[in-house]
Amino acid sequence: MTGVFVNVATVLLGSFIGLVFKKGISKKYTDAVMTGIGLCTILIGVQGMLKGENVLVSIISMVLGAIVGTAADIDKRLNGAGELLSKKLRKGDDSKVSLAEGFVTASLLFCVGAMTIVGSLNSGLKGDHSMIYTKSLLDFFSSMMLSASLGIGVPFAAIFVLVFQGGIVLLAGVLEPLLSTAAIAEITCVGSLMILALGLNLTGIGKFKVANYLPALLFAPLVCFLFELLGRYIPALA
Repeated sequence: MTGVFVNVATVLLGSFIGLVFKKGISKKYTDAVMTGIGLCTILIGVQGMLKGENVLVSIISMVLGAIVGTAADIDKRLNGAGELLSKKLRKGDDSKVSLAEGFVTASLLFCVGAMTIVGSLNSGLKGDHSMIYTKSLLDFFSSMMLSASLGIGVPFAAIFVLVFQGGIVLLAGVLEPLLSTAAIAEITCVGSLMILALGLNLTGIGKFKVANYLPALLFAPLVCFLFELLGRYIPALA
């Protein structure tokens, strides 16, 4: 878990620095930076989407994820938690929105991708933290920029990093059979679709309830594994 703790620390440190600088930046510059981050987020999403190898896996995962996420109303619950926490922190209405938005945006950016999954597996199976250390450095700069634009919600993404990456590290031996190269590619693709939606939200182009699609990250490796099994009998699904 050493690599995970380092990653959590870099996210918190980067977020703290970003929040300090945020206080001295006027709203017009903050809005401009947020739009720029939104455009970069769209780019990250598009690049990740291209790593998918089977579009049917992505479609099924997103549909199942949307059904489960909407039934659980994850987006409403997350925003409700953001409002409650904002009241405790005595923030204004804008902070209520940015807390949930910052948390979801940062969590996905920090935890969706091959580097997160492969790095965590290497850490859990081999004790090799090198990839997570590299990711930690990237997350440090990302959290700094995000917190300067999206505010107090970003450092709370450290909780998601701890739970998500820590879970993979601790369950590495169990998850390894499910997380094949193909499965990692599909998780990255599905997660990148959400990142694209987040980017559209940040630029004001869209208003997607991205959190409601989070269960798709769990369905992607399961659907991929099922396709691999069925592919032995139905070549078209392989």
